[in-house]
Amino acid sequence: MQQKKVPLRMCTGCAQHRPKKELVRVVKSPQGEIDLDLTGKKSGRGAYLCSDLACLQKARKQRRLEKAFSQQIPDEVYDKLEAQLRQGLEDGTENASPLSGQGSRKGT
Repeated sequence: MQQKKVPLRMCTGCAQHRPKKELVRVVKSPQGEIDLDLTGKKSGRGAYLCSDLACLQKARKQRRLEKAFSQQIPDEVYDKLEAQLRQGLEDGTENASPLSGQGSRKGT
């Protein structure tokens, strides 16, 4: 049986290719709002980040999200994204982190 392809996406912060499920999607809605999309299902233009604050800060410093969305992003939006990412990381520590423990519970 053929193995299924795992979709890869590039983190806009560190520029590393990772499986899509390990990354967090930043979406620009058709109305122009920029927000985190933790489900990956919101409509709009998407860019991906690792679930690491350092990647968001690197993308902010090098204006990579602005280039991806072809518009200027105010500091308030970056602050909101950072707060949402922190909240998502805190919620993720209660459950299994998307980056750790993959395949470790095989057979249970």
